Amino acid sequence: MSTTPPPSAVAPGSAKGAPQRKSAMRKSLTQSFYLTVTLAALLVAWEVACNVFDIGAYLLPKPSEVLKVIAEDPMFLLSHGSVTAAATLVGFVLATLIGVLIAILIVYSPFLEKTLFTALVAFNAIPKIAIAPLFILWIGTELESKILMAFLIAIFPIIVDTVAGLRSVDPAQLDLVRTYRASQAQTFFKIRFPNALPSIFAGMKVGITLALIGTIVGEFVGANKGLGFVILQAQGTYQTPLVFAAIAVLSVLGVILFNAIDWAERLALPWHVSNRTKKH
Repeated sequence: MSTTPPPSAVAPGSAKGAPQRKSAMRKSLTQSFYLTVTLAALLVAWEVACNVFDIGAYLLPKPSEVLKVIAEDPMFLLSHGSVTAAATLVGFVLATLIGVLIAILIVYSPFLEKTLFTALVAFNAIPKIAIAPLFILWIGTELESKILMAFLIAIFPIIVDTVAGLRSVDPAQLDLVRTYRASQAQTFFKIRFPNALPSIFAGMKVGITLALIGTIVGEFVGANKGLGFVILQAQGTYQTPLVFAAIAVLSVLGVILFNAIDWAERLALPWHVSNRTKKH
């Protein structure tokens, strides 16, 4: 059995590829420039507003005060940020592996679709923050409870998007491989799974963000380290600049994790229309 390889956007090293790469680089630099200018303008406006209206640091600290807190002890925030990042990544990887496996089982088993998928939908309707104290009670305040929270919050969108991707195969393609007497395994690995990859990555992009939120929720409920723990402790002692500093580190961490998944998607699916569009 043979399959048609996905179309390549630009052949490596081709004469047509160089101008397109330069165009993509120019577009990326332009977007970075506008983003930097916008952020700088917002920070200046924030600083000026705090000075003009004489807002106390305990209520809304100036950006310069937040930066001072970060600069004074960057290792403190980095060490707690690494704990949050580790719990998020482990929970996300587990959610991806187990979520994709469950989605495959649901697509190929009508029984599991009627039972397991329905149960997952019902479980997802439960606010996870309501059951977070139970995890602390059962597992404790160490890293495991945060990983479990990240896993539970991230897995549902990955399952839903993977199921949608596996089912969105063109019926003509399935008819074609049937005429060649392809086995179920060949149909899955050569047709269904490659076709589902864009949907899987879409679910992963949502999942990585939710995994970070789940970790922070777990750290709010019970922890002795992590950025959620820092935010809660600083809020209790009115160290508002430290709260903002931890939130800033958390935002940077979220952007890094999301862009890592986006980069992996572009690497794995250079032929997909969304990635070809980004190059122009």
